[in-house]
Amino acid sequence: MRVRRGPATVTEQRLRSQTLPSPRPTSRDADPGEEPGVILLLSTSDTDLLSARASGAAYRLANPARTTVDDLPALVDGADLVVVRILGGHRAWQDGLDALLAGARPVVVLGGEQAPDAELMRLSTVPSGVCAEAHAYLAHGGPGNLAELHRFLSDTVLLTGHGFAPPAPTPTWGAGDLPDGDGPVVAVLYYRAHHVAGNTAFVSALCAAVAAAGGRPLPVYCASLRTPDPALLATLRHADALVVTVLAAGGTRPAEASAGGDDEAWDVGALAALDVPILQGLCLTTSRQAWATGDDGLSPLDAASQVAIPEFDGRIITVPFSFKEVDADGLTVYVADPERAARVAGIAVAHARLRHVAAPDKRVAVMLSAYPTKHSRIGNAVGLDTPASTVRLLAALRSRGYAVGSELPADGDALMHRLIAAGGQDPDWLTDEQLAGNPVRIPARDYLAYDRTLPARLREQIERHWGPPPASCTSTPTATSCWPRCAPKTWS
Repeated sequence: MRVRRGPATVTEQRLRSQTLPSPRPTSRDADPGEEPGVILLLSTSDTDLLSARASGAAYRLANPARTTVDDLPALVDGADLVVVRILGGHRAWQDGLDALLAGARPVVVLGGEQAPDAELMRLSTVPSGVCAEAHAYLAHGGPGNLAELHRFLSDTVLLTGHGFAPPAPTPTWGAGDLPDGDGPVVAVLYYRAHHVAGNTAFVSALCAAVAAAGGRPLPVYCASLRTPDPALLATLRHADALVVTVLAAGGTRPAEASAGGDDEAWDVGALAALDVPILQGLCLTTSRQAWATGDDGLSPLDAASQVAIPEFDGRIITVPFSFKEVDADGLTVYVADPERAARVAGIAVAHARLRHVAAPDKRVAVMLSAYPTKHSRIGNAVGLDTPASTVRLLAALRSRGYAVGSELPADGDALMHRLIAAGGQDPDWLTDEQLAGNPVRIPARDYLAYDRTLPARLREQIERHWGPPPASCTSTPTATSCWPRCAPKTWS
């Protein structure tokens, strides 16, 4: 795949308290009898580890998130130097850092963000200038920079003579070729770190699924969406929809966003100005087996980073399609599930096509929760006024040309009264007149045929909760038609 690249401008602070050795010619001029040192690289970024492996340099690799203090003696044994790169500061891996710093080997401690973390660097046992340069190699990333990082640390700390090149800037963004055709364009955004590390099979799988669904995939990598390059935004304007696997763009610290906080500080104006649907493609931090067999669906980390925080950006949440799997070398790679990738692609292509449909011709359903099935629970959401929000949403739709009826509810209370009057699934209040007059009707034979297509376990759960189909409270006296019944809330 040919890639168009953006400018190589990763802004970094350089903490130099000493004069660094000048870059020397690469290792081809080194003493052939001089063996390179072994460097233990502990990074919470799996792409660092993948790039280090691809570099061919003498690295020993592990992820602190999956490494205990008891694992360290075996990892450190035979290593000449240790590099630790973590997210979350000292407390994120305090016991491990303390154990390494108490040892005799030189330790370089770095933060996992693009900008250097001075607090972590101060923990290092090597000069701060060495730490700053080591961070630059890792921040730019890729096998080439990881190979030169090894030579740099060998020469400046272990005093070998292999020679090294300075950090090679990596473009902040790049885009693949757009296929020819008439289908809607779906841009697939992923991290630059995955691109330079070669961890892109999950992106290729999603792009193939987009093509199979009738869309034209445009793969785009970027370092971040916090401050997107104008040229990147210009490229994205060719898309009818975006599938994003990059974290939230709004604010400087998305993890600190809270309901009732400073909403105005959350700025996603650059992306919002594209005026296209932006969908979150979920790349989970767990394996597919853990996701499929777990009762919770998503881990707390994934629920926050892949669902809750992206919603602050106004992203449309889809489904998990990529999972972290351990390969033969014990390193973690992203692996797409073909069926789930097809699901994400189908949603994205459908939204992309809708962009070319006039507002009056679009059919929009506003779904309110109603579980348990009591009138008092319609639109229930803790701390939120769902009825009032729905009325405002309807008004916004009308202002943009959508057909929402001749008379909108005056307020949330009026909306709730209309919904209840139309009929619900509260058996204490549902009347025969509401059943007979409801326009949403499905022939009982069709509903029963559909019911038989459901998995046996799901049918058992529904019938245990609601009784055999069609449920008595939602069928007409003649049982020739019925309303769809609601299943208990489950993850799927």
